[in-house]
Amino acid sequence: MLNRTACDVLEEMRTCVKVLNFAPMLSLIEEIQIMFSRMENKLYTIKDFAHLEKEIKRLEKKRFVLKEDVGEKENHWD
Repeated sequence: MLNRTACDVLEEMRTCVKVLNFAPMLSLIEEIQIMFSRMENKLYTIKDFAHLEKEIKRLEKKRFVLKEDVGEKENHWD
């Protein structure tokens, strides 16, 4: 099965309106709702990954500073 895009579904809806055949309209609405729901979920996932990447970088910097601090204290005791 080929991937259907939201534009394909909308075009099919327009055809339904043009020929005044509304029988498939409910299934087309359902199909496009599923498509948009998946798209929104993907966008939120990408946003979460971006947030996690920033958090990892922040923690890596903090870890580097802490390692330097520990190294200085170890040298101080020698």
